[in-house]
Amino acid sequence: MRIGRLTLSFLSIFVLLAPQGVSAAEKLPALGADPARISISGLSSGAFMAVQYDVAFSASTIGVGVVAGGPYNCVYVNLGGIYTCMQGAPVGQSSYQAAVGFAGLGQIDPVNHIAGQKIYLFSGTQDTTVRQSVMDAVHDFYRAANVPASSIQYVKGTAAGHAFISDDFGNGCAITQAPFVNECTVAGALYDQPAAILTQIYGPLKPKATSLSSSPIAFDQAQFAGALSGMAPSGYLYVPKSCQQSAAKCAVHVVFHGCLQSADAVGDAVYGKLGYNEWADSNGIIILYPQVDKSSIPFNPQGCWDWWGYSGLNFQTKGGAQLSAVHAMVQQLVSQ
Repeated sequence: MRIGRLTLSFLSIFVLLAPQGVSAAEKLPALGADPARISISGLSSGAFMAVQYDVAFSASTIGVGVVAGGPYNCVYVNLGGIYTCMQGAPVGQSSYQAAVGFAGLGQIDPVNHIAGQKIYLFSGTQDTTVRQSVMDAVHDFYRAANVPASSIQYVKGTAAGHAFISDDFGNGCAITQAPFVNECTVAGALYDQPAAILTQIYGPLKPKATSLSSSPIAFDQAQFAGALSGMAPSGYLYVPKSCQQSAAKCAVHVVFHGCLQSADAVGDAVYGKLGYNEWADSNGIIILYPQVDKSSIPFNPQGCWDWWGYSGLNFQTKGGAQLSAVHAMVQQLVSQ
């Protein structure tokens, strides 16, 4: 009994002293979401990742928002590699030909599906991290994939730094620093980028919620991602109350954060404050926020999504460690 009491005492002390957030996250729920209304968006490395997901899983993706990213498989089809894909002038047509090649091998979905998608592109004029010439190549890639000009919205005249744009949270418009969320005034009003992205993909939206019906939750990513994938232990999910019953058949939108922008680095700036949740709440959209943290193995010192091969040379295909993990998360959300 004495040993038992001592053990209980040590356990009690451990629980009291344990840092917040170390408890196991919830399992990602099966919500019966609508598999015909899946879309993605992202910033920076997350924008590269959004393009990769969009292309690899184009048969089940209806649209994408790309904020300061680059074209598909950019590093391996352009001289200069990473530098060209951030600061230079990559060739969108070359990226499209790479996609055609991977599709021919069955490593990504057939590229003809891309033509039916809705595309949102954003490049700030003060963004010196990913130059506008790189985003021009993303535009060229989607045009090469036969996306009609009428299905592409390219916003490129705003004096924004390297950041997501929110209408009620963040740094000044031209700033490039954590949490990489800025406020920008366009045509006399604060620009609401989550609204612009979701509207481009899903069409006219109902007014955003003034108060949320639910709260973001942390979920366990380990069941989807291997130890060497570079993905964080936990991801985040926002499920409006109206979507908590599978009969609702809600849409799913995946938001990829940028480098140095995971929850470990900037808290809830992306998954809680950026503004997606308010629009999702009133429009029946589940928002998935997968996460990548800094790591030494694999070598990812800035917590970037993999768009150059640190998690494996098949990073841009359906078999890639990160792409397959996020796709499995989406499949879990659409399952009953």
